[in-house]
Amino acid sequence: MDPVRLELFSNRFAAIASEMGVMLQRTAMSVNVKERLDFSCGLLDAGGRLLVNAPHIPVHLGALGECVRGVAAELELGPGDVAVTNHPGYGGSHLPDITVIAPAHVDGRLLGYVANRAHHAELGGIRPGSMPPKAANLAEEGVVIAPQLLVQAGEPRWERMEALLSRGPSPSRSVAENLADLGAAVAANRRGVAALRQLAADHGEDEVRRYMTALYSRAADRMEVALEEHVRSAGRQSFHALERLDDGSPIEVEVTIEHGSARIDFTGSAPVHPGNLNATPAIVRSAAIYVLRLLIGVPLQLNEGLLEPVEIEIPRGMLNPEFPADPKRCPAVVGGNVETSQRVVDTLIRALGLCACGQGTMNNTLFGDDSFGYYETVGGGAGAGPGFAGASGVHTHMTNTRITDPEVLEHRYPVRLERFSLRPGSGGAGKFPGGDGLRRELRFLTRQQVSVLGQHRVERPFGVLGGASGTVGRARILRASGGVRELASVDQADVEPGDLLVLETPGGGAWGESEQEEGQEAAFGVAAG
Repeated sequence: MDPVRLELFSNRFAAIASEMGVMLQRTAMSVNVKERLDFSCGLLDAGGRLLVNAPHIPVHLGALGECVRGVAAELELGPGDVAVTNHPGYGGSHLPDITVIAPAHVDGRLLGYVANRAHHAELGGIRPGSMPPKAANLAEEGVVIAPQLLVQAGEPRWERMEALLSRGPSPSRSVAENLADLGAAVAANRRGVAALRQLAADHGEDEVRRYMTALYSRAADRMEVALEEHVRSAGRQSFHALERLDDGSPIEVEVTIEHGSARIDFTGSAPVHPGNLNATPAIVRSAAIYVLRLLIGVPLQLNEGLLEPVEIEIPRGMLNPEFPADPKRCPAVVGGNVETSQRVVDTLIRALGLCACGQGTMNNTLFGDDSFGYYETVGGGAGAGPGFAGASGVHTHMTNTRITDPEVLEHRYPVRLERFSLRPGSGGAGKFPGGDGLRRELRFLTRQQVSVLGQHRVERPFGVLGGASGTVGRARILRASGGVRELASVDQADVEPGDLLVLETPGGGAWGESEQEEGQEAAFGVAAG
């Protein structure tokens, strides 16, 4: 392949995904999609392998390929069809994330797929916001959408989708908003299909296919080189780490690298979680592809070619539960996508020695009542690394969304934002300090239900090479009537008008001992001698 033309095609493919994202944002209705940008778009080849993406959300992007392949195996997608699902058994993440998929055909031949995944801040369930902390099964988390056609041969099926969202044991509280955002997702995919077909018309179908294959192969080749370089740098082939969720559930990994290939084995990780912190293999693959991408020190599209030389072993349990046909018998997963994914990344980063631990959570905050649900994720401290300090007050790793503007938040919802600031001193101290977390205070103006899903409220974000750990996060409700309600990592509470939610997010771990500590140790050693 001509390297210049390969780079040009890489950017053309990426432009398609970016155009899809712009279309989705502009035509969506919800705050979560339009303002917070909680969505992702990707372009896949005819085999359903992710090739390129816009710079959206890693936990979405790494799972798109598995979802497209699962849906394509379940449905026969023809020209003009658009499929939809949020089922975790088909490569989904959690129910609020709805994936919309469209095939692109040229003269009746499948050229590839476009897909997007957007988080719907309200999709039913036993708690507003559709991320209930106490959910024990999938049915309690919201509306389950098994793979089905949203558009068939160009004809939309909105009545069927509206009925699905409006009925059942836990219907959505915002059906009109759901349908509007789904309409935006369909529009984005139509834009992507049209752009891909135009690319084939301009350069030839065979040429587009050739450079799709070349892009995938380039990522695989770069991954092999990066793995070999990491072994040479580390001086060993085996890497192990064990991290624990705040409730003690272990995530254990063994990474073995040999001859440019890797085996990532999660044997030793927790059995099926009794709560909602179960992840899916698609989520674990997302975490793995994200971390492996960090090994490559040159700009490169995140695509599934990175996993070509990699074998991932995920035993049955919290990271690979079974999903029977009845949602009431399926494990709850809503926290697995947002929290367990972050802790899987922490574990892989610790095993490979890439940097200190970041905040390791998305600090999911939800509130609402019977008429609405609101959702946001909140940044914190990033972990430091060799030669750099951790950033403060940012989203880290598997999430990449905005925070809602205060004016929009207070205009659309019955809350008042009273404080949003850094949390000085929460990052670990060291030669390269960890980033500081954030403090966010929300005053409720009406009676509502609040939910929080977080981690690193008990387990501190680790430092590396003598660097100090970051400070754990904390959430509590200051009652207008007096008293304080401390919230656990995954918890819920009812609030009254005037109550204040105070959220403090974790700081990142440090890399290396500080020069002062090194000097003190040296002085102590001389005195002791």
